[in-house]
Amino acid sequence: MTEFLVRGRGLTRRYPAPRRRMFESRSYTTALDDADIDVRAGSAVGIIGESGSGKSTLVRLLLGLDTPTAGTVEIDGRRVDAAAGARSLHWLRRQTGIVFQDPYSSLDPRMSVGRIVGEPLWALGIDGDHRARVREVLADVGLEADMAERFPHEFSGGQRQRIALARALVHRPRLLVGDEPLSALDVTVRAQILALLGELRRRDGLTLLLVSHDIGVVQNLCDEVFVMKDGRVVEEGPTEKVLLQPQVAYTRRLLASIPVIDPGPALP
Repeated sequence: MTEFLVRGRGLTRRYPAPRRRMFESRSYTTALDDADIDVRAGSAVGIIGESGSGKSTLVRLLLGLDTPTAGTVEIDGRRVDAAAGARSLHWLRRQTGIVFQDPYSSLDPRMSVGRIVGEPLWALGIDGDHRARVREVLADVGLEADMAERFPHEFSGGQRQRIALARALVHRPRLLVGDEPLSALDVTVRAQILALLGELRRRDGLTLLLVSHDIGVVQNLCDEVFVMKDGRVVEEGPTEKVLLQPQVAYTRRLLASIPVIDPGPALP
């Protein structure tokens, strides 16, 4: 056990750009440039920035879903080597769970909810009563046990996101990553999922890493925040300090761009 569950150092990811002419030199697009990140065990960390700032690329490298051009990732002190193959990363999949932005696209419509949620238990070779564990985690995310026999198209968007969350939690990971997990939901459902994440963090000691455009979500849930621009981390620190007293001009512009609803004249 280490103080920092996640450590990334010098993370860079470049992709080859298509050639416009047959014999021209190969050029590259930099999606992430020399980024460092530390996530303490048991903490909640937010990553914010405009579209194309490198947030999702950083998460993919941390989870071993892509290989960095340069730099290193450690999870609980163990080096992540995405190039080594899927089987060599079973230990990492056991430690981590992820929830994506669109719950419907991440759920196989041909599989029942019970099979979807229980799939990590089978894939990771986890012993025990899988059916009982699926029922347990469905209850944790506010769904009925008999919903395990139904299919994704039978549920609302908020319920599908709860299913995705159940699948990410079923194998009891130490790190839960959300890549824009609330942006497709309405305000009421978003608040419910937000409260659920906070409760699971307190009860199970989860470490949370949340990518979000929604500053309010980050402010309410996260202890620390990283601000990204053009593939680089431009500011980091305690959430309250970064959001209320930003030191970097880009962070100030980002926060100023948040729409504010005019409450209008006071009622008599």
